Amino acid sequence: MAESTADPEPMIRRRDEIEYEPVSAADGLEKGVLIDETDGAPNFAIRRFVLEAGAEVPEHTNEVEHEQYVLEGEYTVGIGDAEYEVRAGDSLLIPGGTVHWYRNEGDERGAFICAVPNGDDAIELVE
Repeated sequence: MAESTADPEPMIRRRDEIEYEPVSAADGLEKGVLIDETDGAPNFAIRRFVLEAGAEVPEHTNEVEHEQYVLEGEYTVGIGDAEYEVRAGDSLLIPGGTVHWYRNEGDERGAFICAVPNGDDAIELVE
């Protein structure tokens, strides 16, 4: 985890400043970094993901924990051996190293906020 030697400066990033990019591990998933260490955040990054209707994210693990908050839509999340139907207002904890996946079988996109510790968030697909 990157630590800053100086106190961070307050900041605001506006919606139109966020650039979204496709996530290479899945078709129909886009990520926008809202705030991270490049903005001076010393400990955590927050990102917004959009999961298009019909999109699937394959089984994978991440090195770090994820705290997520569902902003819109309804979709299925697999965490370990369990499946959960989630919708706007739900929160999730996905521990580091835990196999997880997403599937949006609905007609509307889903979106969620994901907070992670700064540092390497390498995705490893499960074969």
